[in-house]
Amino acid sequence: MDNNMLPIFDSHAHYDDESFNEDRDKLIPYLNEQNVVGIINCGSTLEGAIASYELAERYPFIYAAVGIHPEEAYEYNSDVRNKIIEMAKSSKVKAIGEIGLDYYWEENPPKEVQQKVFREQMKLAEELNLPVVIHDREAHGDTLAIIKEFPKVKGVLHCFGGSTEFARECIREGYYIGFTGVVTFKNAKKLLEVAKDIPLDRMLVETDAPYMAPVPFRGKRNQSDYIVNIIHKIAELRETTPEEISRVTIENTKVLFNI
Repeated sequence: MDNNMLPIFDSHAHYDDESFNEDRDKLIPYLNEQNVVGIINCGSTLEGAIASYELAERYPFIYAAVGIHPEEAYEYNSDVRNKIIEMAKSSKVKAIGEIGLDYYWEENPPKEVQQKVFREQMKLAEELNLPVVIHDREAHGDTLAIIKEFPKVKGVLHCFGGSTEFARECIREGYYIGFTGVVTFKNAKKLLEVAKDIPLDRMLVETDAPYMAPVPFRGKRNQSDYIVNIIHKIAELRETTPEEISRVTIENTKVLFNI
């Protein structure tokens, strides 16, 4: 699909991932040339958070989210917390994330450990007056319950995988809904309903690069300019123009992340 140079704001990527090690320094400037006007690079580990911070300091159009992913919940401690606080002093650090709950993998830390670390990072976001980037996999009920414990905190449910009703519940709590390449997959009927239903002013688009590449790149390493395929699909579902989806999602991303 031709990009037509639609402006794109990728609200969730991982360019610190090792799959970009060989060509990161060429790819990131190329993305900017392709009219990718902004990227939120999200840390999953302390190492990833530091790398996200460094990418944001290096490239004007990249911003960072710093936090510990639920799969890495055991990593979170007072030293990590202090490092996150230190990085958050930068004007390029825009969120605490990627945080949340992941009950999908049996080898993940126990639910109680994940919930404790999720709450601690939500509390930190409240203290720092920053939004959150939430990872929720097979944990909708507990995710929503913890969101409701922190009414002052706003954010995004990234790579959304829930029902329309769950999306509405999250929106009522002041959250945005992040759409990845999954919306282009043939088996994504539930997500298509969400994309059609929710208010446009609560919608973000994202790659989750290097994961979740949209059709026609499915199975390949993802990158931010591929979001054009997501934008076209959502525009088709909403019976509007790709230009409108591009404009609104950029505006929404800037509002949420105070850019």
